[in-house]
Order: sequence, then C-alpha cells, then structure tokens
Amino acid sequence: MMLEKRYLHRNDWSRITSRRYSQKWVEEQDFTGYIALTEIHEITTPFVKTMGGKNVCIIDKNYTRLQQLPMDANYVITTTFNDKGQVVQWYIDITNCNGVDQGEPYMEDLFLDIIVLPTGEVITKDEDELQQALENNWITKEQYDLAYTTFYWVIKELKQGTFELLTSSSKYREVLL
Repeated sequence: MMLEKRYLHRNDWSRITSRRYSQKWVEEQDFTGYIALTEIHEITTPFVKTMGGKNVCIIDKNYTRLQQLPMDANYVITTTFNDKGQVVQWYIDITNCNGVDQGEPYMEDLFLDIIVLPTGEVITKDEDELQQALENNWITKEQYDLAYTTFYWVIKELKQGTFELLTSSSKYREVLL
C-alpha cells in the first residue's frame, strides 16, 4: 500500500456507471485551489457504510460529491450530498501534497482520514494504515509526522468550529452545478 496519487475525477470508481464531472480553479480569501463536482447519474449498487452506529448511504443515484483541494494545505475535503442536496458527510483526506498533473488536480493520500457527520460527530480513520506505511517504509518519518501534524490541526479546528471549508461546500457545489 504505497503512497497513492488520486485524481479528483476518480474515473477508477467502477461502481459509478454514468456521471458528469466538472472542476474549477478558485482564488478567494479563504480558499485557493480546485473545486471538483461529480454528479452521479447511475451506479451498479449503493455504497453504504456503518458510521456512528447507523447505516449511512455514501454513494447512490443522483448524489453529488464536491471535492475541495486547497493548494496550500495537506488535506482534501470531499462533501457528499444526497439526492435532495443535503450533506451526508464531509470526508477529509490527510495528504502528503496536492498538485496538478497535465491539468488534472490530484492528491497524494497519507492514509489518515477524518469524517464529519451533519450531527457534528467526528470519526477518525486509518491510523493503523499510517503506522503500517511507516513500518514498511512506504512513507518517511517526515511524512508520518506531517500526517499527524495536519490531522491534529484539523481536529482542533473542527472542535473550535473554525474549519471554514466545511461551511463553504454547499456554496462551491452550487458554483459547479
């Protein structure tokens, strides 16, 4: 499980059989980077995960996924909206870097993830994967430290209510619809 470069278009998701993808460069006071929207038209099967003790549908027909890739940070936020336009979850990937390759924005995923539910519940994931990556020399100690520094900063901002990009996800979704 090496460091994975993931493109925002996520064309590798075979579950999604019909989609519309759009992206845009944004320069604003609180955000500089790419926003990308995937409108899901058809899927093979819904994607349901158990979170906070209940089943949550993450991907289904007529859902949208907004990704916010800040160029000056080590995280990417994916907001999933249901078919009524309501937030299902915010998924924050901790990244080694965010960049652009031949016009396609990407992130290098550093394994650690944070999920925020609309109820305010915060779920952390994959600390074991980060530890395994370090032990197997898939990442350096510096990348490991970067992951945790970013992870704890995001958690602190979430607890203080100052992680602004969560509240701007609906605005950016409208820009790309």
